[in-house]
Amino acid sequence: MEEFKRIKRLPPYVFSIVNELKVKARGRGEDIIDFGMGNPDMGTPDHIVDKLVEAARNPRNHRYSASRGITRLRHGICEWYRRRYAVELDPDTEAIATIGAKEGLSHLALAIVDAGDVALVPSPTYPIHPYSVIIAGGDVRHVRLGPGEDFFANLMSAFQECWPQPKLLILSFPHNPTTAVVDLEFFKKIVAFAQDHDLIVVHDFAYADLVFDGYQAPSLLQVPGAKDVGVDFYALEELQHARLAGRVRRREPPDHRGADPDQELSGLRDVPAGPDRLDHRAERTAGMRSGDRGHLSGAARRAL
Repeated sequence: MEEFKRIKRLPPYVFSIVNELKVKARGRGEDIIDFGMGNPDMGTPDHIVDKLVEAARNPRNHRYSASRGITRLRHGICEWYRRRYAVELDPDTEAIATIGAKEGLSHLALAIVDAGDVALVPSPTYPIHPYSVIIAGGDVRHVRLGPGEDFFANLMSAFQECWPQPKLLILSFPHNPTTAVVDLEFFKKIVAFAQDHDLIVVHDFAYADLVFDGYQAPSLLQVPGAKDVGVDFYALEELQHARLAGRVRRREPPDHRGADPDQELSGLRDVPAGPDRLDHRAERTAGMRSGDRGHLSGAARRAL
């Protein structure tokens, strides 16, 4: 049978390896605490389930939605960014909804990565970051990140040593799996570097709320000029709901699928719920659950 070159280029999937080890250990009768993929170990809060059931029973919601996401949701995304990060976004051109963080990242890579393009990706990192580039036909250059490492200096060295010049930089802070976090000054330097070298920055902001000790994770988009070079992907991490995304680098084309752009999930916005230094304060484990935070319209989003 023919082998598929892009599949062969993919590295081993860490969650599959962890699952195999887990199954073998449990087969030996060992008591396992699962810190693999962060699946919820508790049910979604009842009031959210009730609202989803209510919306599902409304026939108006049984049609196709607008491809960019329902209108009130995109407005809620932008309002949340304004309140939380003092970032102004246009709901019609700078926020879109996707079915998940990984899907959004992989589809973005397919849209902007050509064969032979190089992406800089931290090592270690979440699997979809290199996978998305490889599936799109690009090449990955890993940049070491961890305790005792000057990540920004490593990034500069990797860029200077790479040919062709990298097209894409994928970041994620708070970082999975190292828990490293950064301050806004770090992103200011990233944006300035990206502007000088025509580099696209993709920031996977899925763990924005998994922080401790009074630390608040900054958004890439808080930096003036960041919209010109980069995107945020924000997700309702670990809960059993669709995740969402938004784009700020370029306008989306008109929706030609014939969907009603004003179609909305009834009542959705009314759902409540409950300088280079890397700081490892996030204390995030793969088995941790984000809990009941933020109202639904503001808890799942990406800004590109």
